[in-house]
Amino acid sequence: MPEKSAHTNRLANEKSPYLRQHAQNPVDWYPWGGEAFDKAKAEDKPVFLSIGYSTCHWCHVMAHESFESEEAAALLNAHFVSVKVDREERPDIDTVYMDVCQAMTGSGGWPLTIIMTPEKKPFYAGTYFPLHDIYGRMGLITLLKKVSELWQKDKSGLAAHGEKVAAQLSDMRHQEAEADAQQAIESGFSVLERMFDEKWGGFSGAPKFPMPHYLLFLMDISKAYGKKALDLVKKTLDAMYRGGIFDHVGGGFSRYSTDERWLVPHFEKMLYDNALLLRAYIEGYAAKSDHDMLFVAEKTAQYILRDMQVPQGGYDSAEDADSEGEEGRFYVWSYDELKSCLNADEFSRLELRYGVRPSGNFEGKNILNRIGVDGTADAEDTVILNKLFALREKRIHPFKDTKISASWNGLAIEAFSRMAMVTGNPLYMQSAKKAADFVLINMTQDGALFCGTYLDGAAGPAFLPDYANMINGLLMLFTATRDLAYLKNALKMADKMLSLFADEGGFAMSAKDAEKLFMRPRDEYDGAMPSGSACAVMALVSLWQWTGSGRWRDAADAAIAAMLPMAAAAPSAHIHLLSALMRRIMPHRQIVISAEDGNKEAADAYQELLKRHAPFDTVFYYNRSEEIDKLFAHLSQYKSNVPFAGYVCENFTCKKPVFTPGELIDSVSK
Repeated sequence: MPEKSAHTNRLANEKSPYLRQHAQNPVDWYPWGGEAFDKAKAEDKPVFLSIGYSTCHWCHVMAHESFESEEAAALLNAHFVSVKVDREERPDIDTVYMDVCQAMTGSGGWPLTIIMTPEKKPFYAGTYFPLHDIYGRMGLITLLKKVSELWQKDKSGLAAHGEKVAAQLSDMRHQEAEADAQQAIESGFSVLERMFDEKWGGFSGAPKFPMPHYLLFLMDISKAYGKKALDLVKKTLDAMYRGGIFDHVGGGFSRYSTDERWLVPHFEKMLYDNALLLRAYIEGYAAKSDHDMLFVAEKTAQYILRDMQVPQGGYDSAEDADSEGEEGRFYVWSYDELKSCLNADEFSRLELRYGVRPSGNFEGKNILNRIGVDGTADAEDTVILNKLFALREKRIHPFKDTKISASWNGLAIEAFSRMAMVTGNPLYMQSAKKAADFVLINMTQDGALFCGTYLDGAAGPAFLPDYANMINGLLMLFTATRDLAYLKNALKMADKMLSLFADEGGFAMSAKDAEKLFMRPRDEYDGAMPSGSACAVMALVSLWQWTGSGRWRDAADAAIAAMLPMAAAAPSAHIHLLSALMRRIMPHRQIVISAEDGNKEAADAYQELLKRHAPFDTVFYYNRSEEIDKLFAHLSQYKSNVPFAGYVCENFTCKKPVFTPGELIDSVSK
């Protein structure tokens, strides 16, 4: 954005940081809403829709090149009604029109560019456009001129094309096929095996994305079927830590790697990536007792706690890749800079253990990495890295998107609750509780999320992933804390989720009473995050296993039945649904500790059981209270007069009780 501008448009009144970044463009932007589409109808103009998010590098590039251009603005203002959307504030709009882009062009991404009729029917789709034609790529000026001419000459043809696109997408939604659950799970594992990069880990060439839900699925596969999947997990988690995608100075992970060996990242940091990777690393540690994984989990947690959690409790959304107008400037180091700020021994060690070279490894600068170096940072390394961190803190930080997303906070609450279980560190528990309390106090009412994003107040409606991820987060937090308030809130939220989003196809992304788009959006395919539909199924299966209520089981089964054909046809796009399916069909074990509150031996046994990687177990601490009897009717049978009783039950059929914590832990370990 220019330092000075003679323009201020309607986006200046919006809460979204992304929209406000465009408030001084000469383009006469409108936020999504009736005013824009009424104007388009009244003036008989097509709508130019641009979708992005605040930490998107190429969104910044297009904004600077094209939307700050007086030439482009003149064309847009004269011949179009221009609408800006923050994909993180309105994922429903983004999902619908990203599907359009995928269908029309075979690919997608951000910034997303859509041109459509005033009735919201798209007839042109693309992503980034430079201002002028270059190297065979159409420029925005050319595109705007061509569309303007076509609108004048053949408006009905463009409108008909929009109708055809809508019809084709609707047909795709209703394709059906028979599917077998077990075979779909096996296919998911086989596909990931074939995709796996034996040399560098991960599941693709360049660019390479972390895909933590793939890793969680493989850990579950290993536990369920004894398949040799943990080697794939270990190699990938290890390679990601060694590469530059991990911030060795400050902790946390960048968005993705631009190369196959995880060295050069796209430097933006997203809460959802770091929350999911935190979960993957701590679960990997629980599964393999690998202390390198614990080290990375704790460094990632440290980053989120320090840089992403606000004092009020919620977690911020993202940090930009750019600072001072350059991608990665905050994170990279010149050879001379490092040499001047470290003593000779420290500098030699950094060269040897962190890949520092005079020529650099990224545009003449150095991205610190441990590729080819065994182990994690030791005490001497840590002294050096802490010194570099203090120096780096004096730099101009990248822009931070401070809106609170219920969906992404749910993922982080789940991850920090799991960290607390595995490590016993109360700091992680406190962090998860603060975030959960923030969302419950500021973003919910009577069990419903009245907003999905929050920035000094409600900043956007709630969608399926907001509900599903918060339910999963609250359930994990209840497991960690045994605080029934979190379970009760999860149950209320699940009631609302079913009433608002469940339909014959599983789940829609937007609520039944939401704004009507040209088609109802669905969140069925895993991307960088697991799909909202898969997370909803996971939540329902968990609620059934906790409560024993067939209501949650039946709702999960209905959604699975609707979505399983898609998962069977394209397993890699539905891996998290297959994880939820495993939780549903694998023999499930309930472990019940029956003891009064305050029984230290019982509490210690409970914590010991929670440390394990045991995706098909549910561990209950039954404190014999009337309140818990009301919520868990099936637990009242475990009332006992002895100080401690332990029960191991499979699919609600129990073995003989044991009466010491040691016996219980031994029986579970067999």
